[in-house]
Order: sequence, then C-alpha cells, then structure tokens
Amino acid sequence: MEKWSLMTITVLLALTVRWTVSLGSYSGAGKPPMYGDYEAQRHWQEVTYNLPIRQWYFNTSDNNLLYWGLDYPPLTAYHSFLCAYIAKLINPDWIALHTSRGYESQPHKLFMRTTVFVADLLVYIPAVILYCFSLKETSTKKKASICALCILLYPGLILIDHGHFQYPLSLGFALWGILCLSYDWDLLGSVAFCLALNYKQMELYHSLPFFCYLLGKCFKKGLKGKGLVLLTKIAGTVVVSFAVCWLPFCTDMAQIMQVLRRLFPIDRGLFEACMFSSPPPRLANIWCSLSVLIKIKNIVSPQTQLKLSFAVTFLSLLPTCIKLTVQPSLRGFKFALVSCALSFFLFSFQVHEKSILLVSVPVCLIINEIPFMATWFLLVSTFSMLPLLLKDGLLLPYAVTTLAFLSVCAASFAIFEKTSAEDLQLKPFSLSLKGYVSWFKSFPKIVRSLFLLSVTLMGVLSLASAAVPPPQRLPDLFPLSVSVISCLHFLLFLVYFNVVILWDSKNSRSQKKIS
Repeated sequence: MEKWSLMTITVLLALTVRWTVSLGSYSGAGKPPMYGDYEAQRHWQEVTYNLPIRQWYFNTSDNNLLYWGLDYPPLTAYHSFLCAYIAKLINPDWIALHTSRGYESQPHKLFMRTTVFVADLLVYIPAVILYCFSLKETSTKKKASICALCILLYPGLILIDHGHFQYPLSLGFALWGILCLSYDWDLLGSVAFCLALNYKQMELYHSLPFFCYLLGKCFKKGLKGKGLVLLTKIAGTVVVSFAVCWLPFCTDMAQIMQVLRRLFPIDRGLFEACMFSSPPPRLANIWCSLSVLIKIKNIVSPQTQLKLSFAVTFLSLLPTCIKLTVQPSLRGFKFALVSCALSFFLFSFQVHEKSILLVSVPVCLIINEIPFMATWFLLVSTFSMLPLLLKDGLLLPYAVTTLAFLSVCAASFAIFEKTSAEDLQLKPFSLSLKGYVSWFKSFPKIVRSLFLLSVTLMGVLSLASAAVPPPQRLPDLFPLSVSVISCLHFLLFLVYFNVVILWDSKNSRSQKKIS
C-alpha cells in the first residue's frame, strides 16, 4: 500500500501541474488565418469525421491540404476520428465541415485539453510508473516514486503537450515498447513501437536502436536455432501490425503513395525557413545553425540536401548501431535511443524544434543512471524551444516548471555531488586516457562550473528574449542565439553519449544474460 500511496501522490502532483499549464494559452490562439497546432488537431477531427477515408490525405474542394492537411500516419487520423466522434456528441459545431474553421470557445478548449489529459493518463503516465518500478536501481518504493516524479515533471513535454498543444501518444507507445523489451516481451514491444511509428513518423528517430537491439538478440541466440525463430516472429509481428494500421489505405496504391508523400515532403528542403527570415526559425540543429554563415538552401538542390543530411546522419549514428548489434544489452539500448535520436535531430531532414522531445524522453529513462548530465540535457532541451514557447505565451509556465524540475532533480539525486568521471559513466574512457589528460583529476569541478555557466547563460537569454527589444538591424538576434547555443550544447552531448556507449564495459558483461 505504501508503494502505491507514494506513487499516487507523485501522479496527482504531475497531473496538477499539467492541468494548471493547460489553463493558459495554446498554439495560435486568436491568430487567424492559420491559427496553430491546436487548430490543426481540431481541423483533422473535422476532416476525418466528415470525409471518407479515401479523401483524408488528398487535396479536394472539401479538404484543402494547404490548410493543416493531414501529414501524420494513419493512427493519428484514427485518433482524430475518435475525438471527433465524441466532439459531435457534445457540440456538432466544433467539427462542422468548413464552418468550424478556427473555432474557439472555452467549452471547446476544455474538451481539447481533456483529450490530451486523458491520453497522458491512459498511455504515457502508466508506462512511466511501470518503467520506474522495473528498474533495479529503484527497487525501493521511495526511489521509484522519486524517479517517476522527475520524469513526469520534465517541463519540455508538459509545455508542448498541455501548453502548445500536442498529444503524447507516440512517445507513450514508444515507452511501452521499451518497457516490454526490458521484460523480454519482444513481440509486444515490437507491436507497441509499430503503434508509435504509425502515430508519428518522427518515431523513426528510435527505429534503429529497436532494430539493432532485437537483431543483436537474435544473433546471440543463433540464427540457426532460437534466434531464427525469434527473428521470424518479430518480422511477422511487424508486418501484421503495419498491415492492420494501413488496411483502409491498401485498396489502392495511389492511396498509399499519397499518404507517403504527405508524411515525407522532401521538396521543402532541409528546413522551412532560413536564419534572419520572417518569422525566424526556432530550430537548434546543425543545418539551421550553419545557415547563419552558409545559405545551404540557396546553394544546393533539395535532392542534394536530402543526400547530404542522410549521409551525415548515417555516419553519426553508425558506431552506436554497430556496438548495439554486436553487444546487445538493455542499458546499451537505452543509451542508443538517446544517441541515435540526437543524431537525427541534429543532422536529419525536415526537423521540427519539438522533435527534441524524441531525445528528451529516452534521456528521462536514464536519469537514475546519470542524473547530473540527464538533468542538464533536459534543461537545455526545454530552453531550445524557448522561441516557440514565447510565441504561444508560455513564458510564466516555462519559468515555473523549469525551476521546479531543476529543484526536484537537485534535491532527489544530489546531482552536484555526482560529477566524477565514474558518476558520469566516463571512467573507462578516463582510464584509456590515463597519462595523457592530467586535468581529469579536477574533472568534477570543471563539469560543475560548465553547468553553472550554461544555466546562467540560458537564464540570461530567457530574460532577454522575453523583456529586451532586439536591435533593429538584428530583429531575430535572440531566437538565433537560443538556436545556436542550444545546438552547441547538443553537439557536446552527442559526443558525450557516444563516448559513454563506445567505452562502456558493462554492455559486454550484461549481454551474457541475453544469450
């Protein structure tokens, strides 16, 4: 009973924070003609309820794709239809074809916020709770509750889901997949990840770690025996899962190709806006940061941009994927999720600033192992979305949730006391450099100083972005500064996570359990 009473308090606190944030503004509130992501979700409900499935992804007189046309996989469309069915029972005006465009009212806002709240409560939060109870490091009731509290109070996800407006279902399904794999329920884990991928195509960020980990398990079991049986079962499970999700669109190849074109619009280029354009981009990846000096979109064609981003992304995640395939372990799998997702975010094609959440959620899963670096990364990831949050009027929730998260992590994990090479999982790497790098003795002090410098810089830039008018000659100075500084942080984190993975001796020991 005590175990669940502690966790109940944790969940109630997390739900209270989410509902409080949801009472504020949302993306595009009162800003015609396009409004924002809130209107996009409402419009998808309108389209899926009023139009036949064959028209959902096609441009027609009743479905103008230039106005928030569906550009996510079928499960998103099915979820929109379910929400629309409930909305129709409450107030048909909310999803009336054409006439409901830009609909805004307090009752409708309450309904939309509730749908996100319910999705969180049914999918994401239970997965977090069960994950924390499954960890060996959190075997005591108190530790599991503390770990869950830190994960559930991560401000980036709260602000985007319950402030900006987004559903947590794809990340929730992915988390269920990770949880199932931690119990060796490989087929259920495969189904869960297929659901995640068929809800949002950005879950491709996590696809290689899932693939390499499961393939590595099959190799270890032997491809002439149990490994081949497991591989066949997993392949069959994936095929059936995709077939079920795409079944209504499989009647016509033109339907399938149109959905794929909507999911992967490569003609738009590396990113949708160049630096110092209007409105300013808010993306902390390498291409946007480099475009300050080199206007890549003006130099190379979209096809060349696609090949370039693919090559750089592939090379950046190749070492991690090879290590995970050769030495599959649950610990290596979780770190690979972080490293690969971060490589995709930094180097891949058509990235959105919210995609950093695909890195942040796996980082949340290792917060008990590297609390200092995980907390630091999660603060930077929230900061990287600052221009978007300011645009949505979420400055106060951003400040309060960020400070609360930092305070809880600092108190729960004593993060400032865990900055040694061993605490940061860098001991194998430091031993390999012994005699070459003398400053490893003062490493904890250096890391703490860099953390304080980083937090101070983020705090100053947050205040300046909110309160100080930019120079007339540089109107996008603050969004640009946030993007570039965040990008530099992420590059350093990518190096750090790859060092931890490649020099990790625990993987080679733990893989014996898989054999």
